[in-house]
Amino acid sequence: MRLFVNYTLNGITEGMIGAAVALGLVLVWRSTRVLNFAQGAMAMITTYIADAALEHQVGYWAAFVVALAAGFVIGGLVERVVIRPVENRNALDAVIVAIGVLIFIEALAGGIWGSSQRGFPSPFSQIGFRVGGQGIELDPFDVFTIAAVLGLMLLLLLGFRKTSVGLRMRAAAFAPEVAGLLGVRVKRMFTLGWALAAAAGSLAGLFVAPRVFLSPSNMDTVLIYGFTAAIIGGLESPLGALVGGLVSGLALSYVGGYLGSSFQPIGAVGLLVVVLMVRPAGLFSSAEQRRV
Repeated sequence: MRLFVNYTLNGITEGMIGAAVALGLVLVWRSTRVLNFAQGAMAMITTYIADAALEHQVGYWAAFVVALAAGFVIGGLVERVVIRPVENRNALDAVIVAIGVLIFIEALAGGIWGSSQRGFPSPFSQIGFRVGGQGIELDPFDVFTIAAVLGLMLLLLLGFRKTSVGLRMRAAAFAPEVAGLLGVRVKRMFTLGWALAAAAGSLAGLFVAPRVFLSPSNMDTVLIYGFTAAIIGGLESPLGALVGGLVSGLALSYVGGYLGSSFQPIGAVGLLVVVLMVRPAGLFSSAEQRRV
């Protein structure tokens, strides 16, 4: 029973990290209908930027803000400079370009900071809480991770539903031609979607680095789990990204705990196949016509 509880707590935390990546993938898909395979690499390089800021003694929370701001800027630049020229062509072109961005960013990070792993600090203790004299797989940093992702989800839901910018983004994503006729700056909304997605991904990078060290490829596996979470929840739904992250995180934690960590990638693929067979469009998909 104790093992089951620990695997569950670990799965919730890992699921929240996957949900942060999935949220970025959903935001990009909603705005431009592009699967951003560079999402993990963009998160990784913003973590390196935060690490560089820490080396200049700016303090963790200042570096945290720097990482989010860097993600926002990088996401906007990638959309404007790299994705926009191909976004109206064959869908495969944008995917190939996104993979190219992934390779470029990882090579750039390796060239600047080297390929060796380096530590990254945590703002809170990573020593698990004790309950009834027994340690559990939940620590203050895990609580911060869960709270931050839930807060991000709440902000996105309120932003999309309650603000004029959110309504314009939804209009640009669902009916760009009509939105343009109504005065919405569609291209600007696309850029904003990419910028917000990269900022959301930066959170995942900051949460992963203290756990597995920082390296140019440290987000590759996390991207796979985030992609699985996004597909499970449905690429249209931010809430689905959160639920998909929790489902995949728990499933992979149980697989890794009971069968061994080497089976986790197989578990991710198996989970993805099952969901695609049962509900190909995701758990939170809808066959109804989309409305703004």
